[in-house]
Amino acid sequence: MDISPTLTRAAAPAAAKTIRVADDKAMLKAAAELTRQLSTPRPAIYWADLVASAGIGYGALVAAVLVSSTAATVVLGAVAMLALYRAMSFVHEVSHMKHAAVPRFREAWDVLVGVPMLIPSFMYEGVHNLHHAKTRYGTVEDPEYLPLALMKPWTLPTFVVVSALAPVALIVRYAVLAPLSVVVPSLRRAVVERYSALAINPQFRRRAPEGALASYWNKVEAAASLWAIALVAMAVTGVLSLKAVLVIMAVASGVAVTNQVRTLVAHLWENEGEAMTVTAQYLDTVNVPPPALLPMLWAPVGLRYHALHHLLPSVPYHALGEAHRRLSAMLDADSPYHKASYSGLPTLVAKIGRSTLVKR
Repeated sequence: MDISPTLTRAAAPAAAKTIRVADDKAMLKAAAELTRQLSTPRPAIYWADLVASAGIGYGALVAAVLVSSTAATVVLGAVAMLALYRAMSFVHEVSHMKHAAVPRFREAWDVLVGVPMLIPSFMYEGVHNLHHAKTRYGTVEDPEYLPLALMKPWTLPTFVVVSALAPVALIVRYAVLAPLSVVVPSLRRAVVERYSALAINPQFRRRAPEGALASYWNKVEAAASLWAIALVAMAVTGVLSLKAVLVIMAVASGVAVTNQVRTLVAHLWENEGEAMTVTAQYLDTVNVPPPALLPMLWAPVGLRYHALHHLLPSVPYHALGEAHRRLSAMLDADSPYHKASYSGLPTLVAKIGRSTLVKR
């Protein structure tokens, strides 16, 4: 669901910049060979991590509503936000895994996170894989790419701040648009095309689902719609107190803003135009490996190894750290592999910010 309507590719310079880098065959070969045995998901890790994250998140959220101390509410709200953000981030794994590898995990994720947070898995499945298509990355056909580094400086804070409105947009999407679209075919087409994807490219239009995905989509969307309507009804009738509504919305906005900040620094956003080689895509993407500690919070579930993930999208999140250690030890110091690693969030924000100030 695009929540960045003011950021369009028209804002990029007329003289578009396309990154042209030849593929580094040594890096690609090493990545494939050294990590071949790391591609099997470990269900116990997935289940334990998801259940613990969701449990801590919802427990802290309830406690934040019930406590009388403002300071305690803020602290517990922050804990809830970080834990639920981690639980939410598993949708990235859901979009990549073969569902048979971790049976019923997608369904459990939708029950625990997707429906309650109004971000069901179908909003990412079938969309995120387009971002990984070799011929789409960084082009106008990529739903998850905007040349932010080539846009005006004001686009960066706008990109982040507008995400705070995501909870309101999602409530409207599921409590209002979803039920109305059942009886208004033209609205249904618009809902599917424009309001059913976690995308940042406002030009992206989603195709209608087919087959098994369509059936699953309809069931989960109905559940999310009923939940959204119930939330609105409970807020209006006073079943949910004003404090509860404010805390829930604040936590949900915090999750959205944190994810948007992570998205801002997940790539360098320097391409506008033609398709890129795999190595060029890798270098336009970011790793924030240890010894940095904070990425565990703002880039959880393997997202701190985002560049490595673009090299090896089939490697599960819990194996990316080991994959990074193997590649870092094996590849020469001048390998492009090392050039995608950065020290932390401030460095990346400053780098992208400086790029927007360069006159082209």
